[in-house]
Amino acid sequence: MKKVAIVGAGPAGLRAAEVLAESGVSAVTVFDQRPSAGRKFLVAGRGGLNLTHSEPLAQFVTRYSAGPWERMLRVFGPEDLRVWAAGRGVETFVGTSGRVFPVEKQAARLLRRWIARLRELGVDFRVKNRLTAIRPGPLVGLQIDGAWHEFDAVILALGGASWPETGSDGSWPAMLTGHGISITPWQPANCGWEVDWPAEFLERFDGLPLKNLAVTAAGHRVRGELLITKYGLEGGALYQLGSRLRKMEKPLLEINFRPDATRPVSLERLPAPVRWLLKNRARGIQDVHSFPLPLQKPRPIDEAISSAGGVAWDELDETLQLYKAPGVFVCGEMIDWEGPTGGYLLQGCFTTATVAAQGAVARVAASVKPPATTG
Repeated sequence: MKKVAIVGAGPAGLRAAEVLAESGVSAVTVFDQRPSAGRKFLVAGRGGLNLTHSEPLAQFVTRYSAGPWERMLRVFGPEDLRVWAAGRGVETFVGTSGRVFPVEKQAARLLRRWIARLRELGVDFRVKNRLTAIRPGPLVGLQIDGAWHEFDAVILALGGASWPETGSDGSWPAMLTGHGISITPWQPANCGWEVDWPAEFLERFDGLPLKNLAVTAAGHRVRGELLITKYGLEGGALYQLGSRLRKMEKPLLEINFRPDATRPVSLERLPAPVRWLLKNRARGIQDVHSFPLPLQKPRPIDEAISSAGGVAWDELDETLQLYKAPGVFVCGEMIDWEGPTGGYLLQGCFTTATVAAQGAVARVAASVKPPATTG
């Protein structure tokens, strides 16, 4: 009997287990250090469970910072994810922004059905089990709470560093660097940035949104919203620009407060926080289409929605198997990629998990020798 282990029971780990079990791997074990599976999936559900996005694939692939996404999304793409949800009895719809949600917008119901399906397929869950070491070899060794176990293949779905309370605490890199595997340092992604707001401005406008903007950083322009906070800014437009802002010596946003204006803009018709900024921190109405806003630094990684960093792409073959640790595959936010909110994060986890699990299935199948024949 061939044995495959998945370490990490977030959305990537659960998807990997599903692909393995549905492909006929009879001994699939999922380990997780937390008391229950799917905790990070439930976190994703706090915003209505934005599963994916409906935009064309050519545009979809541009949302990711690095990686062979066009090839991988053809293996398991946005429409495949909607079909998957329907197979769990969950209907989805496309919102006005193009984002895809379950009709009921609840993660818990979908998670219960998903785990029930995995148990029906024979997947064994081992919670409160922490991975402490990895030993590559013809059989991959995993040290779980001090005891060694051997598997024909292992899929690591240990997550990034942005949600430590779910078990995704980013503490695993030392287990791989010890085998010579290159890890890109963690950085916060999809996070707020600090701004030196005047006290008077915050007293009046803390918590107010700035809508229908065009925002530019390092020559890259996006559309979206920003939210004024006591420490600076949050919001989808900012999240899309995070990787570019981190590379700037002096991070700077240029904000167009009226990107669709076809006639001169009246100061009196602008929202109150915009009027205040134009009057007090720039040259007045002429800056309505290009307001410069210096940023200080990103917020801490434990506040971020996701993280950048992880296993470098050049450490992985096309099946997401580690070159320096054959039989060990990685998926989800363990890999050095980032994407904005809007369905791209969950889609990335499902897609990389599917690719890694298919790779593990192929490895296990290749290791099964046909019986000898006599003639």
